[in-house]
Amino acid sequence: MDIRHRRLDEPALGTFSEEREEYERDYARLIQSPAFRRLQGKSQVFGAGSGDYYRTRLTHSLEVSQIAREAARRLAKHYPFVEQGEHPGLVVDPAVVECAALAHDLGHPPFGHRGEEVLNRLLQEQFGMKYEGNAQNFRILMFLEKRAGSGSGLDLTAAVLLAINKYPYNLDEPGRIKGAYAPEWEVIRELRERWQMPDGARTLETQLMDLCDDIAYSTHDIEDGIRAGKIDMNRSFFESEFLQTHLVQEIVDDEGNQDFHWEEVDIPVMVRRVLDAFIGQWEAIYLACGRESSRTRREIKARWVSTFAGRIGIIDEGGWKRVTFVRDGACDYELLRTMEILKKLAWVTLIKDFRVQRLQMRSEIMIQRLWDSFIQPETGRLIIPSDWLQNYERHSAKWSWPRFVADYIAGMTDAYAEKVYAELFASKSGSIYEMD
Repeated sequence: MDIRHRRLDEPALGTFSEEREEYERDYARLIQSPAFRRLQGKSQVFGAGSGDYYRTRLTHSLEVSQIAREAARRLAKHYPFVEQGEHPGLVVDPAVVECAALAHDLGHPPFGHRGEEVLNRLLQEQFGMKYEGNAQNFRILMFLEKRAGSGSGLDLTAAVLLAINKYPYNLDEPGRIKGAYAPEWEVIRELRERWQMPDGARTLETQLMDLCDDIAYSTHDIEDGIRAGKIDMNRSFFESEFLQTHLVQEIVDDEGNQDFHWEEVDIPVMVRRVLDAFIGQWEAIYLACGRESSRTRREIKARWVSTFAGRIGIIDEGGWKRVTFVRDGACDYELLRTMEILKKLAWVTLIKDFRVQRLQMRSEIMIQRLWDSFIQPETGRLIIPSDWLQNYERHSAKWSWPRFVADYIAGMTDAYAEKVYAELFASKSGSIYEMD
């Protein structure tokens, strides 16, 4: 069997599924999984349920998958080697990239990044364990989710599993911030060895999915921010010293964007230039769209997505290959920095907004109190659904109670976490006959 098609657990069954391509089976397993459906109830920027317009983790994942699949098709036209299979990690299959994009946020708990931070803090302070969204992806895909005939979660192909693996490291190693939990990492590591992947290298499909995630974040979240009135589309807002200073500070403080060669530019000058170009573009499109803000909002988003996606290419780097923005055969750091400034614009105006911060503080309190209610096994068992407890009992030899509680809370949607919190701590709750 093709090394990219290898599955960890699936027996050879004579079913109609054999008539489908392997990655089509992965796609079906992902979109039909409860974990994928629950993304509709998890926050992207604004809380799920804030309004019909705003994105959730589900719509964000669908948008990333669409951008990624189209970009993969384009790469195949410009870089024929990605279809030749010279190395399993240097292939770009649109179906694999699409599956990876659909699965890339499954590990996010309720209430966005704040929920992730709280669970990680609680596990580390009390038990010396970690919680991290990318690691939780693999725990869901390889253990928590179930399908008939499999003891390995959804039992996806090796190509899709490695395409989701943005951080090819063991998270449980000292000092690691992102990666995979040790049990799942052992399986991922074995796959990587079979593929002869260089240490720390990511497949081209992983890199493409990750870049398309950044494209979606830097364009779609800004669209939501404009719609919500958090990004005020006038020159006084974009030219304000307060906004520009905060953007510069976010860039300087972010240790994760050091690869963008910020030392080559005057950061405040570039921030002002990008903001000025953005509002200038808005003004021109606004007039062309008959002064309709909704059309302008969609058009400017579409243009930026097209600009970014149209410049995706592949270059040689350090003995491996890199998916990035390319201009004249080299990495286009100018466009990478521009995208990063737009990401910071979304962060400063949306996440840092005091109303969003209030909601996040509220969510932190809820997760903390839910954790306190469940973490003692003797009392926690009384208020956790029986199917979760039965699953825990079957796997208790390799599933500690703290990890079990983290899994249970992380699997909740925003609304379900609020419901359980209300049942435990509010004076009024729903009927006891409601199905959990």
